[in-house]
Amino acid sequence: MKICLLSYRGNPYCGGQGVYINYLAREMVKQGHDVHLLVGPPYPFSMDGAKLHEIHDFNFYNFYTGFPADQNPLSVFSPLHFIELAAARVGFFPEMFAFSFRSFNRLKEIIKSEKFDIIHDNQCLGYGLLLMKSFNIPVISTIHHPLSVDRLIEFEHHPKFSDRYRRVLYYPLSMQKFVAKRLDAIVTVSNSAARDIVKYFDVNPKKIRVVYNGVDTDTFQRTNGVAKGKKNLIFVGNSDDRKKGILYLLQAMRKLQDDVKLTIVDGGAPRKRFAPTMVRKYGLEDRVTFTGKVKSTEELVKLYSSSNVAIVPSLYEGFGFPAAEAMSCELPIIASKISSLPEVVGNGNNGILVPPRDPDAIASGIEHLLSDEELMLKMGKSARRRVQDLFSWNEAAKKTISVYEEAINAYR
Repeated sequence: MKICLLSYRGNPYCGGQGVYINYLAREMVKQGHDVHLLVGPPYPFSMDGAKLHEIHDFNFYNFYTGFPADQNPLSVFSPLHFIELAAARVGFFPEMFAFSFRSFNRLKEIIKSEKFDIIHDNQCLGYGLLLMKSFNIPVISTIHHPLSVDRLIEFEHHPKFSDRYRRVLYYPLSMQKFVAKRLDAIVTVSNSAARDIVKYFDVNPKKIRVVYNGVDTDTFQRTNGVAKGKKNLIFVGNSDDRKKGILYLLQAMRKLQDDVKLTIVDGGAPRKRFAPTMVRKYGLEDRVTFTGKVKSTEELVKLYSSSNVAIVPSLYEGFGFPAAEAMSCELPIIASKISSLPEVVGNGNNGILVPPRDPDAIASGIEHLLSDEELMLKMGKSARRRVQDLFSWNEAAKKTISVYEEAINAYR
């Protein structure tokens, strides 16, 4: 097939969507498909055979945070750039909206020489996707989870009307719901996410196909020669994102002995504020370490390999890459019993599922595992086997191609 993939952020270190698009494209190329990738910044390092088309994105909303977007102030005189700037100044997050139109304009030129079988969006869901339907090519999207959930969790942590009003402006839910209902098919990454897409975006469930994400088990495996600590915990994720549950993990740390240490794989202050503030408030400075943004996958694997237990206290996950990657590195998991995490972690052979928002349960689970080295080893081995059996990028690519074939046949 000749496949056009779209992702408004393309680097694997920008979050789960970057990981998804990089591995999916790589596997599709391995399977003999011709893959073109239209991505916004931060751009991928390389695409292993896929043809890369960079879509310039000014990301005016994050202009002052050092986000690596294209920055040319003169270009605001372009109508689309001016709309993006004006929307960002009043509190909207217009990156997805703008990317979809820029991608449409670029595709108008590309399809003069390339005939694509499918256009596959990666959770942008901007209005420009509907314009792409004029190319007479099926247009589908992967929705990792509906952003409605993010907004509800933000409301939970920000009860003030002014804060909630800003978050109503920030999340482009009306646009995404409108677009999602009109696409030819939806791919999502867990049964839990599929149910939420039906609930919040009112998408016909007959249009939704569940394809689990994969894990690169050749890369994510325990590193020989890296010494494990005695009582080392690891958390991987955006510590400013309230739905990742870092607050409840830090509260659990207060209940544990002082020799229990926590590594947070994320940027610390000044870029990230919430977790460093809570660490100081709880007096955990000597027990909690921020790594900053890891520079390579190999560095992340070493951090997993030096840890004893991975903690995933999320309030919501569409899939949960940190849980699956830690499991692949033979770490037992303590995760919230919510959304997709039970699907990823499985039964009690691979870790412990605890109620969400429950520091006592997190602390109890940590104490239980750290007190039994044999149990940790057994769970870690079982966790890796589960990842090897269920979460393969090769299988994810094959199943996604099957969704393409189904969409193409229905389109004819």
